Amino acid sequence: MATMGKYCKAYPLKKLRQFPQWNEQLENVRKNLQEVNGQEVEVARLLTDDDFLYLQENYVVTDGIFIDKNIIFNNVTLEWKEFCSQMLRFEIPTYEPMTVT
Repeated sequence: MATMGKYCKAYPLKKLRQFPQWNEQLENVRKNLQEVNGQEVEVARLLTDDDFLYLQENYVVTDGIFIDKNIIFNNVTLEWKEFCSQMLRFEIPTYEPMTVT
């Protein structure tokens, strides 16, 4: 079963592709159902610059909101983290515990 992380943020693929070492694991894209010769079959979707992918809290990029499913990019390096911080302005929020009075 897929796992939901605590935080992710969607970015257009054209922004992610600006990272010099960007490479896509296209075999992991989400599949869409299409009718072919009267039967429904799963077909890998084609990614375009206008598609949105999700940058997860662990800096892995997925094609969907789940942290461990449809992983498109997982080459997490210091350079990638700096790109995310500086170019994408990716910041994981800090949640303060709530106090009940």
